[in-house]
Amino acid sequence: MLLFARFLYSLILLILMPLACFYLYVLRGRKNPGYRQHFGERFGFTDAGGDIILHCASVGEVLATAPLIKALLKDTDHYRLVISTNTPTGREQINQLFSKEIKAERVQVCYLPFDLPLAQRRFIRRTRAKMLAIIETELWPNLLQQAQKAGLATLVINARLSEKSAQGYARVAPLTRAILHDIDLLACHHQDDGQRFVQLGLAPHKLNVTGSIKFDISVNDAQRSQAQALKSRLGERPIWIAGSTHPGEPELLIAAHNKVRETQPDAVLIIAPRHPEQFDKVAQLLSEQNISFSRRSERAHQGEAILLADTLGELTMLYGAADVAFIGGSLIERGGHNPLEACAHGIPVLSGQHTFNFDHVYPALIDEGGALWVDDHNLVDTLNSLFSEPQKCAEMGASGLKVVQQNQGAINKTLALIEEQINA
Repeated sequence: MLLFARFLYSLILLILMPLACFYLYVLRGRKNPGYRQHFGERFGFTDAGGDIILHCASVGEVLATAPLIKALLKDTDHYRLVISTNTPTGREQINQLFSKEIKAERVQVCYLPFDLPLAQRRFIRRTRAKMLAIIETELWPNLLQQAQKAGLATLVINARLSEKSAQGYARVAPLTRAILHDIDLLACHHQDDGQRFVQLGLAPHKLNVTGSIKFDISVNDAQRSQAQALKSRLGERPIWIAGSTHPGEPELLIAAHNKVRETQPDAVLIIAPRHPEQFDKVAQLLSEQNISFSRRSERAHQGEAILLADTLGELTMLYGAADVAFIGGSLIERGGHNPLEACAHGIPVLSGQHTFNFDHVYPALIDEGGALWVDDHNLVDTLNSLFSEPQKCAEMGASGLKVVQQNQGAINKTLALIEEQINA
């Protein structure tokens, strides 16, 4: 049954491959030419090589895993890493964060191939890796099987599994059991996540509850300095940031900002779209509404109502320039994004209620008073309340920072598991 499930999965994927190539190379390639570059890597033709393949699907996973990667490079000088990703923005983020390590050939970056057996076999053979480490839930059946066949230790890091996702995996139970069979070790956020994996077929001895590495975030001196410099440039004004917004949200957030400025005429909104292809679309939206704005890439803010953050790799720093943070992907059914980058700066967090991607984070933040649920109806009142009560703002920020600090430690536990597996 397992063999048939895997065969059927691979056959369907092979049939759909022309459509997948058309979608990435033509449709996505029109919006972002990066999808057309290094396209051979999508079929396993890579020159990257190293001891550990670390797969981070996109920007969010790259940013969340960066502290772990830095700790791994620092503590184990003899390892070289191949960091794979699915998107051009993820690749660019890796190049930015690890430029020195890439030059020193400690880190190499490539795209993860389509999940075809031959492509994954070629990819693993060319990298000559000893371990495959996957971040969160990028569980590709043929990737895991080919890694096992090649003798690689297979580790899933920072794994999470919501009730909704578990129900989806249960619908393809034979394939799910095959996936979980090929995992040597799974390090997950919480016991509840782990129990769901076990119910789906993961052997209990493979499970480790380490907590989330996303809590092990820290703001470095350079980011603090840059944030303070930007805040000084914006002036003594109420500042809020909307980070990682998705289509459908900018319209709501801009409308809310216009209303906020009725009572806070000097208020500034920093809006940071999640994907680069949205930068010009948001700029066009602002122009059509005759709203004064500047672009972060031009470094020339002169008191406009909105600062469009059209750069990559600066979001963590930008949170530090604001008084309040709204986390995007949550007013729509996208599942939300990481609020901990804002919490690490000690500022209050606001979020819509579609946060199923961070069910392991928000309950503690809400319970401790570091975050508040909002919608497009009460967002304005909530912002005005926080702007008019600096003490409440400070208390919320302190509560969020406390939650971050109390839940740290997953990186050290994960490093120990990596060492244990690769040396087994």
